[in-house]
Amino acid sequence: MADPETQLTIDTDETDSAFGDETASDTTSLKSAILNYKYRNGRRYHAYKEGSYWGPNDEAQADQLDIFHHINLLILDGELNLAPIGKNPQRVLDVGTGTGIWAIDFADKHPSAEVLGTDLSPTQPSMIPPNLKFEIDDCTETWLYKPSTFDFIHVRSLYGCVSDWPKFYKEALDHLKPGGWIEQVEMSVVPKSDDGTVAPGHIFEQWGQISLELGDRFGKSLRTVDESKKGIEDAGFVNVVEHRWKLPIGGWTKDQKLKEVGLYNRIHWEQGIEGWCLYLLTHVMGWSVEEVQVYLAKMREALKDRGLHAHQEVSLVYGQRPPAQA
Repeated sequence: MADPETQLTIDTDETDSAFGDETASDTTSLKSAILNYKYRNGRRYHAYKEGSYWGPNDEAQADQLDIFHHINLLILDGELNLAPIGKNPQRVLDVGTGTGIWAIDFADKHPSAEVLGTDLSPTQPSMIPPNLKFEIDDCTETWLYKPSTFDFIHVRSLYGCVSDWPKFYKEALDHLKPGGWIEQVEMSVVPKSDDGTVAPGHIFEQWGQISLELGDRFGKSLRTVDESKKGIEDAGFVNVVEHRWKLPIGGWTKDQKLKEVGLYNRIHWEQGIEGWCLYLLTHVMGWSVEEVQVYLAKMREALKDRGLHAHQEVSLVYGQRPPAQA
């Protein structure tokens, strides 16, 4: 995979009777808040902690997340992680699990591990490996697990989701066992080109600039691809390693592996762009739905343009909680 420095060639019982009817009522209210989704402009969004995440949780966006999972498998030659976690991890946390596809694959690959996937939305499948469970949780709140619980914490695509990354990384550090690992994969929201085909003023350049501004106004950075390494280091992790790749947007490269990645990535963008921007543009920028659709039409036309040699960067960063002193 191309380095970014290299130019690309062309429990089932939810209540406890000991607490009486009040707790049962509270539980019912909480379940209702989780399951009663919100619908805006034809898209479905989470109800639990409504408005804290900008992305839809409907089938269209689930497809986008699963496509990105496949792209990651292509990048990593079929591996689910690069952190040197060993062959027998015992307890694993997948933060922001989304459709749960990474957690399912990891649980299948490591049957001795207890895998937990958390998210704001209960959109994961019910048929899952026996060593996997999903929970509704907000990773930006104080974590309620026991300290030093996990061998491995996996994070992917939390760009625009966290307002206080130092707090997040501190929680991760505290809840890893000494010697445990965190790994984070993030993608850039800024399409670029090495040959100038993404020219100043191009719709792709506009997309990048507007997206970064949206994250800033929302209070949750969309620059995570460039910020995660320093954040992990500053939190106190050691043995921090960063890998970066250029993902073509479209099948324009000569390299056959990159061509395949690029073809999937173009589908990924086509599937994702409305969900990536609709909530933020209408609620943060005040655009009308009609203005958003005109903007998206320009993006879709550009995605079809074979003369554009655009790419985006992806970073994978892993780091280790310092091992316990002998």
